[in-house]
Amino acid sequence: MDSPGYILLSRLSLQDRSTQALAHNIANADTPGFRAMRPVFGQVMVNLRGAGGMPGDSSMSFPQDRATWRDMSQGSLQTTGNKLDVAIDGEGFFVVETPQGERYTRAGRFAIAANGRLVDQEGNAVLDSRNRPIAFSAQDTQIEITKTGAIQSENGPIATLQLVRFENPQNLMAEGNRLFDAKNEAPVPVERPKMVQGALEGSNVSPILEMTRLTAEMREFQYASMFTEREGERITNAVERIMRRRSS
Repeated sequence: MDSPGYILLSRLSLQDRSTQALAHNIANADTPGFRAMRPVFGQVMVNLRGAGGMPGDSSMSFPQDRATWRDMSQGSLQTTGNKLDVAIDGEGFFVVETPQGERYTRAGRFAIAANGRLVDQEGNAVLDSRNRPIAFSAQDTQIEITKTGAIQSENGPIATLQLVRFENPQNLMAEGNRLFDAKNEAPVPVERPKMVQGALEGSNVSPILEMTRLTAEMREFQYASMFTEREGERITNAVERIMRRRSS
């Protein structure tokens, strides 16, 4: 395969990943607390001297898959009326306990499990400011959550929701569509937490913008595919001409 063929193949492979990222964003447009993903591409220059390049060519550039950037802007707050739904208004993450260890989330759709614990949608226990699971008794029926995360019922104070932040949130690793693994990032308590009871933070994905981007990406993929086909036809025609001259 010649140089144009390699360049086109590298372009098509990265175009495919970009399309997958956009499709994933659209699929999670209604997922509470979801953060849109953006692939980051770069350029790699290759020295062609002595590498069989065309006469006069000194270098060739390829697209490179550099990283994935996460849009950390806040989604819109949606009132639900459910007293166990909690939205974070500003920075921070809730802390939940999973079988793999502590994880972090912006999705505040909580419920009370059969054992009385406050859990997320996956059944993970929500942790309080002292890093312990939050639990209610059967007599706790009138539950109130203040803007600072303090939880109380008609029987008195219960716990305070733990809210943490990270110095480098881009280093968080997504697990599924709602949870993040901090890996080597140390959580820091949010000094002035602000929460809203009876509300949820929606996804920060704009379906219309994502659909527009997806349409543009699909067109780019089609253009690159057409160019690849024409490049293949060009090579085939060139080989046929060479074979005719040799046979004549």
